[in-house]
Amino acid sequence: MYNIFFYETDIGTIGIRENGKYITNIYFSKFNTDDNIVETYLIKKGIMQINEYLQGKRNKFDLPLDLKGTEFQNKVWNELRNIPYGETRSYKDIAVAIGNENASRAIGMANNRNPIPIIIPCHRVVGSNGKLVGYAGGLDIKEKLLNIENVELKKGE
Repeated sequence: MYNIFFYETDIGTIGIRENGKYITNIYFSKFNTDDNIVETYLIKKGIMQINEYLQGKRNKFDLPLDLKGTEFQNKVWNELRNIPYGETRSYKDIAVAIGNENASRAIGMANNRNPIPIIIPCHRVVGSNGKLVGYAGGLDIKEKLLNIENVELKKGE
């Protein structure tokens, strides 16, 4: 059985879901669920680290994660974890890093399916022109996360 708890943060509602041993999901909205709505030790540890990150006091997460996805998705998500705090990579950069340089579009789809955003930093992936593109939590949240990390964003056309 899964446990979940929702919090109001500086970037809006965050839901953290865990299975008793690992964090399995982070959500950007509150919703009805059959999960146990309970604030467990692991969920508290997760929100504490996320809040520290949002306040600019943390640049690495130390949480047990359980990522469920295809082999390709897991390869992408693991590569995202290699993007240093305060830096970005393009979809093409990620494709090259995983040895599939023509997979930029598939990288975008894997990013969209990332079950643990913020901690698995898909917000650090930008268009090849350096501009913000796509984010499951919305571009406004992506921009806020990158601003926390002092990333210089390209504006305009």
